[in-house]
Amino acid sequence: MAAQDVQTEALSRKRVIADVMLLLVAVVWGFAFVVQRLAAAEVGLFTFNGVRFLLGALALTPLLLLKRRVGGAGPVRTAEPKERARTRLGLLAAGVLLMLGAAFQQAGLKFTSAGNAGFITGLYVVLIPVFLAIGWRRAPKGITWLAAALAATGLFLLSTGGRMQINRGDLLELIGAVFWALHVILIGWMVERMEVLKFAAGQYLVCGLISLALGLLIESQDLSVLLDNWRLVAYTGLISVGLGYTLQAAGQRYAPPADAAIILSMEAVFAAFSGWIFIQERLGPVQIAGSGIMLLGMLLAQSDVIIGNRNGRPAER
Repeated sequence: MAAQDVQTEALSRKRVIADVMLLLVAVVWGFAFVVQRLAAAEVGLFTFNGVRFLLGALALTPLLLLKRRVGGAGPVRTAEPKERARTRLGLLAAGVLLMLGAAFQQAGLKFTSAGNAGFITGLYVVLIPVFLAIGWRRAPKGITWLAAALAATGLFLLSTGGRMQINRGDLLELIGAVFWALHVILIGWMVERMEVLKFAAGQYLVCGLISLALGLLIESQDLSVLLDNWRLVAYTGLISVGLGYTLQAAGQRYAPPADAAIILSMEAVFAAFSGWIFIQERLGPVQIAGSGIMLLGMLLAQSDVIIGNRNGRPAER
């Protein structure tokens, strides 16, 4: 086997692993959706986000210390001062985008239904290829546009049952979707320039500190409220943030941003199932059809890998 074939096969294998990571992220975030709904009614959004993202950063600290002790180096190190400055600026921007996306999502959950919130948040699946085409002149292949359209259609059917009424919460979720799309794109750029664990912990720290500061300034949050809802904070901090966003950053090292967004949009499927399991929200025929359409969109997004493996080599990305 030629060296180039070995290299392309290795890249294909890494991309499959990355896809599995992102699918696991969708599971974690889907189950967290119910938890965030419960928290939105009890805890101030900035205080809630601040504590859980700082908890996520704290959860990664032992891994960072262990990695430093072992002497492991990141996959990419910046040598030029200008590049290091750009990387720091990118880390700050990622934390700010994460804070904004999380804030608008949590705020929207107070005023709109879970179905509408799931669909509108999932619009970042469509926004990402649009932003890449307009702002970065990186128009994806036609199959990606089709996959994104199918995913958006499936999200609509799954989350709304084919009916949607626009209200203040819907608009907040739509603004949040813009920030989620920009965040996914920026992660794809950052993980090529910064070690994943450092990047993940850094963006959590920025997001958590800004959110908590806003919470202290704006919200009159009683500490007892946080203590009463410690299970909600712990799950979203340790699992949704600490595990979920870290796996997202690791997965996006090898998964293109548009494909990653489509896989992550499966979050809505798992959110619907978790709602059915924990709060008895049942899926009708329209919602089940939406889940199937979303799955089709995800498979189409990975069709080049599937076809490539069948032919003995991965297709060009």
